[in-house]
Amino acid sequence: MTGQGADDRAWMRWVLIVVYAGIGTVHLTSTESFLPIMPDWVPEPRLVVIATGLCETTGALALTTVRLRRLAGIMLALYAVCVFPANVKQALDHIAIPPIPDSWWYHAPRFAMQPVMVWWALYAVHVIDWPFGRRPVRSSAKDPLLP
Repeated sequence: MTGQGADDRAWMRWVLIVVYAGIGTVHLTSTESFLPIMPDWVPEPRLVVIATGLCETTGALALTTVRLRRLAGIMLALYAVCVFPANVKQALDHIAIPPIPDSWWYHAPRFAMQPVMVWWALYAVHVIDWPFGRRPVRSSAKDPLLP
């Protein structure tokens, strides 16, 4: 891909790098503040928070390399799905993690953005083209298998 599409994806990757490096650093330096939002079924919550910080910072770093970029995007998309239960617990149990407020003004957009974060990671590394990719060309010949 060349031109504007490639520039858009490069810009999107840099946004991911900054966001995930930043929040990963916060997970690693303020581990204790994230423990209250860990669901009860998660074993070793402190270790899991540290692991999430390592995943975020490693993913951000991997996005800067051509060789690891695609894998990093896939893993960061998967990561965004995996942390969703913690976001749900934070909202439903009214857990405030300063400076994040315990407010649906925060939680509702956060929930709405979760699938966007998954899409963003996959689109930025060329795993998917939807919805901006080229549509398949329809043949004028009638498909013998369809009525």
